[in-house]
Amino acid sequence: MEKWMRGDMHPSYRILMGPGPSNVHYRVYQAMSNPVIGYLDPQILACMDEISEMLRGIFQTKNQVTLAISGTGSSGMEASYVNFVEPGDVVVIGVNGFFADRMVQVASRCGAEVIRVEEDWGKKIEPEKIIKVLKEHPGTKICGVVHGETSTGVRQPLEEIGAYCRKGDTLLVVDAVTTLGGYDVKVDEWGIDVCYSSSQKCLSAPPGLSPITVSPKAMDVLRSRKSKVQSFYLDLLLLEKYWGQERVYHHTAPVSMFYALREGLRIVYEEGLEARFKRHEMLGDRLKMELEGLGFKPFAQEGYRLPMLTSVTLPDGVDDVKARSRLLNEYNIEVGGGLGWLKGKIWRVGLMGETCKARNIHCLMGALKEILA
Repeated sequence: MEKWMRGDMHPSYRILMGPGPSNVHYRVYQAMSNPVIGYLDPQILACMDEISEMLRGIFQTKNQVTLAISGTGSSGMEASYVNFVEPGDVVVIGVNGFFADRMVQVASRCGAEVIRVEEDWGKKIEPEKIIKVLKEHPGTKICGVVHGETSTGVRQPLEEIGAYCRKGDTLLVVDAVTTLGGYDVKVDEWGIDVCYSSSQKCLSAPPGLSPITVSPKAMDVLRSRKSKVQSFYLDLLLLEKYWGQERVYHHTAPVSMFYALREGLRIVYEEGLEARFKRHEMLGDRLKMELEGLGFKPFAQEGYRLPMLTSVTLPDGVDDVKARSRLLNEYNIEVGGGLGWLKGKIWRVGLMGETCKARNIHCLMGALKEILA
């Protein structure tokens, strides 16, 4: 008998303190065990309506086109460019980390002429720096920015950039994969036109959905395209017809993930956004203080450090891979290593959603004291 036929799979329980996914509430697992039903069943359509309504509250928007793409956060990034970029369009992207650089790659594959506004990894990009480039290129179609850079733990201010884009035709596209549900994301107030996130970080559902919201300004741009959106699967005009009033079949939706996200969003609302943001801020500060006490040094720029993702340089003499392997194999705690040139130099420690609890900080500190000793 083949080895995979010999028994069930029983993965170990982990405390997920990396850059994502986060731990999942038991109610979300329970919701996922509900019967699978059809993608046009009235009960799943009602579930989708509830997801859209709750997402509008968390995105802090009135945008009608607010839905969850069937795919991980990267599908939200792809959708944000493939729908609005046509060959030759000018796209300005603020690049201060791994995922901002991925934005550049995605926009380039759509045929955009990409202008990078560079900053050192771990530092915010001064809004004036981006606005200066936008003024130099008045025909810019999209300005892309990462709100919470998962590779460095830095938070990017958006208000001034949004205010500038609002005055003209440029669309502001924002990556809120790490921040949504753990920090203010004020889509309407900040003038964001397209904002995407993920289900598995501060929303604490499994990976597999990418919440996205699109402004009327952006939808007007989409409807006036000269060519069809090159991706059928990510075409927001088709997704709008499935999620909206028309209910036109587009793809076989992952209904179990819809159940999961709906329950995860209900848990967010039960806690309340302000209370949830405060919890992430308070425990994020405590984690940073505790790590500094063990010799780790903050990597992200002071004053712009994410509460839900702490980046730290390692104490002298600590082997990155060995220490993280011991944490995982001996203590069942996952933390993230560095990406790109930061590999081996920093750790990324997440306190997202369901993981963001004082007891998880205590578990990590106890384990680290034993490992570092």
